[in-house]
Amino acid sequence: MSNTSPSQTQSTSRADAAAEFKESSAGVLVSGGTLAQYDVLKAIGKGKFSVVYRASRKSDGRLVAVKKVAIVDIMDKKTRDKTLKEVKLLQSLEHPNVVAYLDAFLDGEESGEELSRSGSSDLIIVLEWAEAGDLKRQLRKAIQKRARFEERIIWRYFSQIADAIGYMHSKRIMHRDLKPANIFLMADGTIKVGDLGLSRSLSENTLQAHSKVGTPLYMSPEVLRGNGYDFKSDVWSLGCILYELAALKSPFKEEGLNLYGLFQKINKGK
Repeated sequence: MSNTSPSQTQSTSRADAAAEFKESSAGVLVSGGTLAQYDVLKAIGKGKFSVVYRASRKSDGRLVAVKKVAIVDIMDKKTRDKTLKEVKLLQSLEHPNVVAYLDAFLDGEESGEELSRSGSSDLIIVLEWAEAGDLKRQLRKAIQKRARFEERIIWRYFSQIADAIGYMHSKRIMHRDLKPANIFLMADGTIKVGDLGLSRSLSENTLQAHSKVGTPLYMSPEVLRGNGYDFKSDVWSLGCILYELAALKSPFKEEGLNLYGLFQKINKGK
């Protein structure tokens, strides 16, 4: 019979998670930033292990998005590694139509080191804030007003999204979850493609990916069939978004349609 208490077991599990995180985090650079440098204003989104806040940077008043990930509470190594990949990916991208990475740090850690210690339980990722919200919100507002987007606006938005995806593809990165909710707008109308949590980098020797990820309405037929897929799947999603900008509805959306019916419509291109 074990004399280990539940609290001791939990503590051991967290210590193991911290040790594993330390081992797998080499190469992910963090700054000496702290949450004290930001005024956290409002929670705007929540995941199983993360919360995203709107915040203001105290040094210059700039609005930012702060993603707080309880990294040591994630006991699954695969999920922790996925978080690290997201940070590495964000750090590797710099394009006017991709949401900009601003900073990353461990809450409470000292400055100037790689993400190689895990005394803190929170990884903080700071991103550019899109003042005008996401494209899904813009589409909803247009539907409520019964007003179409002007053609020049449609092409302006579409060309910027295409530029962002073209840039990602040039770096051999697939977005894999391109949809209106992941496309953001700045106050001046500039488009920013974001939410890269499902993105995947393919090496020169990798021809296809196989996992089924993304949002069904915007998934390509090859993804739904579970076949291998490549960068063309992002282009399919891009086409779905162009259709929706013009028609104010997804090409495959239908009232009362279940998931199986949706898959059939997409597979047949109906």
